[in-house]
Amino acid sequence: MRGEFARDRDRIIHSTAFRRLEYKTQVFVNHEGDLFRTRLTHSIEVAQIARSVARALRLNDDLVEAIALAHDLGHTPFGHAGQEALNECMRDHGGFEHNLQSLRIVDRLEERYGAFDGLNLMFETREGILKHCPKEQAKALGDVGERFGEGLRPSLEAQVCNLADEIAYNNHDIDDGLRSGLLSIDELGSIRLFAEQAEEVKREFPILGERRLIHETIRRMIGALATDLVAESSRRISTAGPATLDDVRRAPSLIGFTPAMKEQNATLKRFLLENLYRHPRVAAMTERAGQVIRELFSGFMAEPDRLPAQYRNPAQFDKARTIADYVAGMTDRYAIREHGRLFGSGVTADMAALWEHAGHGY
Repeated sequence: MRGEFARDRDRIIHSTAFRRLEYKTQVFVNHEGDLFRTRLTHSIEVAQIARSVARALRLNDDLVEAIALAHDLGHTPFGHAGQEALNECMRDHGGFEHNLQSLRIVDRLEERYGAFDGLNLMFETREGILKHCPKEQAKALGDVGERFGEGLRPSLEAQVCNLADEIAYNNHDIDDGLRSGLLSIDELGSIRLFAEQAEEVKREFPILGERRLIHETIRRMIGALATDLVAESSRRISTAGPATLDDVRRAPSLIGFTPAMKEQNATLKRFLLENLYRHPRVAAMTERAGQVIRELFSGFMAEPDRLPAQYRNPAQFDKARTIADYVAGMTDRYAIREHGRLFGSGVTADMAALWEHAGHGY
């Protein structure tokens, strides 16, 4: 009834780690508002874009969907602030990187089946999940990390997911940034990719309200990027003519934007970095989020007996890595609750107050 990659996708959807993504930060901490993206909604949006592109290119859309749905499983609570803080805590213990953690989850940490640890996913799915990996760490991963040492490419499906991820988070972060009031339509007018689509929408719908104008513009931005990606990737594949997966691995990247669209996308990314991700209000929240992660880690390192029982198996207890697994697996609100249990509610109450005094967007 199902192919192997469809089975991978289904196992990912039914996993505990996938459900936790509902309460993990994309840009805005979970309690800041019900309508902002979470890691779960982001992963679903990546899967939709990636599957559409894969079908247009006649690739394996089940494999693409499996990779897309699993690509953020290893993210910490509080988004990149949480990852940076946990990596700092783990500096003397092998570090922390969310792509490696995603692979660790599907290979080892999920406990659902009697016959094996993890989800027992196909090689191609596991390789696609591992988007970045330092060469020294790749060696320890065996065949799934081999390409990082040899400078090879992953499958076309993995390459599609990589760029679908960019398309999704750039455009949907615009939506969330406007909703929060941290970005304005006037500011975005300086970004060609946004301005061209917005002007087209205004010409077609001259009396459209602001909310619908934003959604219609973002929809068209995603369409423009996806259409360019399909056209340019088709051209590259046709020119290279790969006959085997080994040909794909040895070729330059066969999935990509045209140079003009690549530059427009890069301009958008730079704008979001300067105006949204580094916004003082986001920075204030991420600083407190990092403090929560650091204090949780140090608290459990000092008193490992306060870990839940299933994390204190003496037969395989690597204290630092086990604590990192536990902290990384937390949702935003669970991390806040655990921090309150260990240290009181000072920092986490401060996080809530920051948002309450900031106001809300549309």
